[in-house]
Amino acid sequence: MRIVAIGDSFAEGVGDPGPGSRCIGWADRVALGIAAANPDREVYFANFALRGRLLEPIATDQLDAALALDPPPTHVLFNGGGNDMLRPGFSDERMIALYTRVLDKCRDADVQVIFATAADPSDLLPWAGPRMRELSLRVGEVLVPLWESRDNTVFVDNFTAEEGRTPAFWSPDRLHLSTYGHQWVASRVLTVLGVATEPPDVSHVHVPARTPLREAWYYVRHIAPWLVRRLLRWSSAYGRRPKYTQWVRVTSGATSIADT
Repeated sequence: MRIVAIGDSFAEGVGDPGPGSRCIGWADRVALGIAAANPDREVYFANFALRGRLLEPIATDQLDAALALDPPPTHVLFNGGGNDMLRPGFSDERMIALYTRVLDKCRDADVQVIFATAADPSDLLPWAGPRMRELSLRVGEVLVPLWESRDNTVFVDNFTAEEGRTPAFWSPDRLHLSTYGHQWVASRVLTVLGVATEPPDVSHVHVPARTPLREAWYYVRHIAPWLVRRLLRWSSAYGRRPKYTQWVRVTSGATSIADT
């Protein structure tokens, strides 16, 4: 199997720290899980996802680079659209066109697409949660019939899964998943792909109460820098490159792609 991930911070793995400055994330964990379950099978992985990326460069630049790998991929892990939702110009028509491009290009290349939605952050983001929930539900309304009409696709709906709203599954910025959250998404994707995987046990995880002091620090630490980046039109991906732009052999028993 040759698995490549494309997308934004969700597929890059932001919130799930790994060796050095690299994240791990659910997409990497899917490749690791498949390799662990199939020790006699060769599994290769690449990941072009990058934080802050909008849907268009994901569905064009990242996809084209992924399909150009030699040898070509057998599976594409795909996510995108979250960064588009709160920006002007977001439209169903453009979204459908870009998703359709991914599906058509992968169908023509005989590549299976696994699309995994992000979890629902609306409980933790009162300033943007309702808007994101409304738009994400619209995305789901568009995606489900689009995916059901194709035979080379798998759609993993994490957004409407109630357990995705578990506080321990979210990182301190309340926008990205924590390590537990990425493990949860990976378990769902792996199970759909035939590798039955239990979700992480977070019964022992203590999540601090949201006091006025902690809320104030949250806005200083996370919201203020986000607003500054928006005002300056500065991407969080500035100076960063995708993690793995060539095939990496994934060894059974590795805990991260960097260890393979």
